[in-house]
Order: sequence, then C-alpha cells, then structure tokens
Amino acid sequence: MEDNIISSQRVLTRFVPDSGEEPVENNMLDLPTNVTVEHLTVICNSLLKQDDSTRYVFYVDEKEITKSLDATLDFENRNTEKIVEIVYQQQAVFRVRPVTRCTSSLPGHSEAVISVAFSPDSKHLASGSGDTTVRFWDILTQTPSHTCRGHKNWVLCIAWSPDSTRVASGCKNGVIRVWDVETGQPIGNQINAHKAWVTAISWEPYHSNPECRYFASSSKDASIKIWDAVLGQIVRQLSSHTSSVTALKWGGTGHLYSASQDRTIKVWKVDDHSVFSSKEVTLRTLQGHAHWVNTLALSTDYVLRTSAVVTPADNIDPNDKVKRRELALSRFNAVHSPRGELLVSGSDDFTLFLWSSNENKPIARMTGHQQLINHVLFSPDARTIASASFDKSIKLWHGTTGKFIATLRGHVQAVYMVAWSADSRLMVSGSADSTLKVWNMKTKKLEQDLPGHADEVFAVDWSPDGQRVGSGGKDKVLRLWQN
Repeated sequence: MEDNIISSQRVLTRFVPDSGEEPVENNMLDLPTNVTVEHLTVICNSLLKQDDSTRYVFYVDEKEITKSLDATLDFENRNTEKIVEIVYQQQAVFRVRPVTRCTSSLPGHSEAVISVAFSPDSKHLASGSGDTTVRFWDILTQTPSHTCRGHKNWVLCIAWSPDSTRVASGCKNGVIRVWDVETGQPIGNQINAHKAWVTAISWEPYHSNPECRYFASSSKDASIKIWDAVLGQIVRQLSSHTSSVTALKWGGTGHLYSASQDRTIKVWKVDDHSVFSSKEVTLRTLQGHAHWVNTLALSTDYVLRTSAVVTPADNIDPNDKVKRRELALSRFNAVHSPRGELLVSGSDDFTLFLWSSNENKPIARMTGHQQLINHVLFSPDARTIASASFDKSIKLWHGTTGKFIATLRGHVQAVYMVAWSADSRLMVSGSADSTLKVWNMKTKKLEQDLPGHADEVFAVDWSPDGQRVGSGGKDKVLRLWQN
C-alpha cells in the first residue's frame, strides 16, 4: 500500500475545520492523490494532536471522501496549482446502533396515535392521540405512567419543554394544556388558545429563558400566539398570515419561523415578550412556493432540543440554572456560529427551499419529489436534510447548499415522518405501508426493515440518547424499538 501511495500523483492540500474556525498552523501538506480516508484520519489526528481513535468525515468541494481523494475529485480537469482544501468534521464520540426489533407494544390509546416524542433527556416518552388524551410512558419498565385527561377533541400536537419537566399539548378544539411529567397533572387552567385546530407548539429555547416559561402556538385560524406557561396568559399575537399556519419553529436567535397555506414563510422577531405587545415585528416574508407550505425544519433543531441536558461529563449541578444556561448557549453557538441558522421548507408543490434566516432569497430550490412533501428534518450535525413524501420516497440533500445527494426507496406507500439518530449515521422512517425502515447514511441503503404495526405509522421519534425508537399510528398502539 505504501508503494502505491509513493508512486501516485501528488497534490498540495490543506485541512480546514467544518466549524469555520481558522485551520491549525503548518498544515499545508503535499499528499498523494490516492490517499485514503484511513490515511487522512491518521494525518488529521496528528495535526490536531488528538487520540488516534478519533474519527472524522472528510469533504472536498462539498463532496464526502468515502474511499480516496482521487475517487472523489476529477483531478484531470482541476487546476493543479490550486490548493485542495480538505474539510474535516469530527464524528460523534458514540455510535448509535440500528434498532432491530420491537421490545414492547404499549396499548392504552383507544384511537390513532398522532404524535410521539421522547423528552430531551430521553427519560420519558409522551404520546398524543385521537382519544383526547396525552399519555406518559415509563421508558425503563415500558409501561404507562400517567394518562392526562382534559382535552375534549383529538390531540394533534405535543411539545416538550427544553428542561424535560413539562409537555404542552394542543387539540382540534383550539385548546392547549400544559402537563407536569412527574405527576401527570395539568399545570394551571386550560388555555382557550385558538378558534380552530392547534397545528403546532414550540417552546422558547433554554438559553433564551432557563425558566422555560414561554411557548408559541399556531392554528388553522391563521394566527400565532405566544403564551406564558405559568400564568396561562397570552403575551403576544402574530396575525399576518392569511390562511392556516401549518408549521412553527422557535429559533435560537430570538426569531420565530412560521409556514402557512398562504404559501409564505414568515420570520418574526420575538425576543421581547416579557410584557404583552400588540406590535408585530415581521422581519421578512419568504416567498417562492407555489402551493401550501407543509413543514419546516431548522439546522439548529437538534441542539435546541438537547442543549439543556446535563450529563455527568458536564460536571455541573443540573439545578444551577446559570451554569446550565451557559452550557446550553455554548452548545448552541457551536452549531450556529459556522453557518448561522438555516431553514428548510417543504410544500404541496413537490419542492423544498433552503433559506438563510437573514436573507429574503432562498439559497436553493430543491426539486425531484413527484408528490407533496410531508416532513423535512436536518440531521443533528446539520450536514444533511431528509425529506419525506407521498411519492413513497425519502430524499437526502446537502445541509448548506441544498444539493441533491440520494433517494431512499423501499416504502410502498406514502412516507409520513423521519427521525435521525443522534450521531447522524442512521435514520428511521414511518409510512402508510405500516412499516418503519432504518437507513444507513454511509451506504444510503436500507439497514433494517421493521414490520409490526397493523396500520399506517403516523409518528416516529428517535430518543436523543440513541437507545430507542418510538412509533405510533392508526392501529392505536405505541411501539418501542431497540437493538
């Protein structure tokens, strides 16, 4: 192998971190063009003075190096005097293993399970159903812990507070309830929030407010409202949309993002909501879709979800909200700083758009789906976007350019939802064909087929610690999957 490397053509290279930070000094290297990923890993660890076991993903011109440098780049048509920049990204320190079997079927709901969500700390699981209840489940014993009754109509959406202590739920009647995860009891009175269905709920990020006091809701009545979860009172109403608001995301920089059936996406400035304000601050309206906008995702979604989770390695007191906020902010900045907060939208017009939160024009228009798009989601490392569609496929796109990567085929009916593993190496999808499928992001192939549900799978979530997948659907059963 060494003889092959020596006899190969050579090229001047430079290693550049994907974080956007300055490269390490003295890293200009004359390398053979057939240098492999294994060799690059050894070189990178040597330059960074890292442990030899540290693994990386390498990119050149936004293409991942999967085998060797010359297999990735067209050196014949490349300017030989130009330095080749090899972008390196450290992989997650732990590796999530693919789920392979259903470890528990959790009956209890008497109607379809509409939503399933693990808490940010992965200790609890919540589900919302057409039977008007929200249920909390004990992850360790895989049994129900609380049944929360209070809604009078289908529970359409649920959302965990960033500190994992509460869940807000919204129903078809426009009512929102906030539940205590330890007792299963409602916190405060019911909030008669909207005149029509509650379509989405999103909490303010932990680093913005460690008290986890505020959340936003959107509705089919075209309005968005910000609520004080403690007092159960409205703080601000945003009502510039002219049709049903379908998706809502509270970003990490004081912005709220909303998508609507009026074909627009709006970016709102909501960092001042300590007192009621009737003043609407619409920073920009993003236009481009030709039909209803169904779904939104932020490049910071995963870090906002998990930034407040304290592990033993963090060496701080979980009850110290000042330290915990500093930890959450540093985690957010690590993801946000290199590229800013990016937004992807999916529509009934079969297309996606990739947006920067600071620009009116899209970074990219992503085409290829043959039917409407149900769900979009950034990988935890924000490098890849997955889109699920009625055309039975999942497509993968580059997280910063929107360039097409691959199509994942295997489902035989509409794909409703996807969820990423915490290390971004695996993804699970739920479909109308009653199966879940686990996909390998390195091979872009099906890793595991998971039959078991008796009907359509509406909701799926992968726990942030990577240990479990939860799913629910039309068969009224919640299922837990593990390795």
